[in-house]
Amino acid sequence: MQRVFVQIRCKPGTTYKVAEQIVLREIHAELYSTSGDYDLLMKMHIPEAEDIGKYINDHVLDIPGIERTLTTMTFKAFGV
Repeated sequence: MQRVFVQIRCKPGTTYKVAEQIVLREIHAELYSTSGDYDLLMKMHIPEAEDIGKYINDHVLDIPGIERTLTTMTFKAFGV
């Protein structure tokens, strides 16, 4: 599995609706509301065979209310 973190900026007033859609789609490992430039932080486990960009495009970016995302790929987990 590829572990990826996606920060999501929502259009004003849509954060809870966006979060609800993510939860309903069951595409996340963890989902948090955050302060700062982005409204949500989502941890995803994407299958090795999947193209990360296409997977996010196909499963996340079509959710109404998402204004912008920032994806951070991870490599090695320490202390696990």
